[in-house]
Amino acid sequence: HLFAPIGLDIGAKTPSEIAVSVVSELMAIYNKTSKKSLRDKSENLIIVRGAGDLASATILRLHNAGYRVLSLEIEKPTTIRRTVSYSTAMVRGEMSIEGVMCKRVESVEEAKSVMDNSMIAILHDPAGVSIKKLHPAVVVDAIIAKKNLGTTIDMAPLVIALGPGFIAKKDCHIVVETMRGHYLGTIIRQGSAIANTGEPGEIGGESVRRVLHSPYAGLFMSDKHIGDIVTIGEVIATVGEKEITATLSGVIRGLLANNIEIPVGFKIGDIDPRGDVKSCSTVSDKGRAIAGAVLEAVDAFHSGRAL
Repeated sequence: HLFAPIGLDIGAKTPSEIAVSVVSELMAIYNKTSKKSLRDKSENLIIVRGAGDLASATILRLHNAGYRVLSLEIEKPTTIRRTVSYSTAMVRGEMSIEGVMCKRVESVEEAKSVMDNSMIAILHDPAGVSIKKLHPAVVVDAIIAKKNLGTTIDMAPLVIALGPGFIAKKDCHIVVETMRGHYLGTIIRQGSAIANTGEPGEIGGESVRRVLHSPYAGLFMSDKHIGDIVTIGEVIATVGEKEITATLSGVIRGLLANNIEIPVGFKIGDIDPRGDVKSCSTVSDKGRAIAGAVLEAVDAFHSGRAL
């Protein structure tokens, strides 16, 4: 159905200009596009490197705030908290977190189409090649590698990095603190985040024991699932022929996917002593704090505040 008056407001006056105006609106309706300028789309685009649980919390918050988000990931992610990580879409093809869908795409063009349909896109692009093609307003390094894996301050007008391994004003414009505690979610405009201590943050009174690292090298396999309740000493996985047992009782909050070859010391799981099964499928308090800081920095940037 067409309704008069029709046509986009481009200041058309002559018959030929009015024809362009009408055709423009008809094409927008036919192709189901937003009618926004391509420049607006570029300014509204945020590329996030990584799609683990903290990256996904950030991606989700940015998407819900109205931004177009493209995530870049490796082909075979080794994410632990897979039920709240968009990296799972690299294997499944799609992943929904708190009702928001992310779809794997194979090209920049497909990514644009997915984002045009109000979804998050994820692309195999660990080197960030698509950043130069898309010219996003914002790039967020959310790999959480505790070191810089190639992010530079000239990748976008605003570059944000999560956690240690980055220096604000050198590697990026802003660093966000990821260490649990008083400073979690702090926006750092000069300097770095707190250095990696090697010890996980405390949850339910447990720190080191709640995170599982394999003492063996080999093929990881498990018949357990995220959300399962386990007791201390219970076998939860094997690496090669060796058994890995639970270091405490609680709910399995994170677990490595099967059929992955791992080295000694590799992180394979996370047990939450609080035993809250529902928390396994929702964004964590830590994730929300970090995501909120990123959104604050992005909104401040778009409002014209100095970096």
